[in-house]
Amino acid sequence: MTGRPGQAHRVFITGASSGIGAALAREYAARGAVLGLVARRGELLAELAASLPGAGQHRIYPLDVCDHAALAGAAGDFLQAHGGADIVIASAGISYGTLTERPQDLPVFEAVFATNVGATVATFAPFIAAMKSQDGPCRLVGIGSVAGIRGMRGAGAYCASKAAVHSYCESLRLELHDSNIRVVTIAPGYIATPMTRNNRFPMPFLMSAERFATQAAAAIAHGDSYRVLPWQMGLVARLLRLLPNALFDAAFSRAPTKQRKEQA
Repeated sequence: MTGRPGQAHRVFITGASSGIGAALAREYAARGAVLGLVARRGELLAELAASLPGAGQHRIYPLDVCDHAALAGAAGDFLQAHGGADIVIASAGISYGTLTERPQDLPVFEAVFATNVGATVATFAPFIAAMKSQDGPCRLVGIGSVAGIRGMRGAGAYCASKAAVHSYCESLRLELHDSNIRVVTIAPGYIATPMTRNNRFPMPFLMSAERFATQAAAAIAHGDSYRVLPWQMGLVARLLRLLPNALFDAAFSRAPTKQRKEQA
């Protein structure tokens, strides 16, 4: 993806204050992009923007992605300021262990779905009409997870939300098939971020956020419909899809669980 001649990419990223979102911001800023950066933590967002190449041209939007009106307002401001958007990345996400039998975990389920699924839809929606009117290719990028391939013990909210992101992006890809917009789903494996720091189980093929961002940007530029990173986790994901339920249950029914919110 080359964008318009003489013009840097215009990239809008949610969840940009840390982890994958911040790594993607650094990657695209290094490539000369102008950025719209969204996150709840305004101070961290401002520090990140100030540290990036071309700091003065980036716009920051301290807001909660579950506030859809505020998110739409940020999208409108970015579109007006830069005359369009080339890449929109819905990177905001939260993860907690959850147990259905615990009544106090129901609000956690709802919060995980609101942030990981609802906010992905709300991130993309304000950009589609504007992107369709632009010359050249555009990208809508959903950040899924290998956790969305099969359900894992004690992670029902997170696994189900990421499976929903995968299916939603697939549906959107079909809706936009005949347009100039490519929908790209990136499914990270274990990436070294604050979200994975407290995991109480082995994390095979752990990848740095910086390396992930470089490889994700390449997949986005190519317009890949679906990419698992790192590639080794892609092989694991294929095997998990093929594993019969009886074998899957025997292998994972006693697996360690993610930390629940009340334990954080």
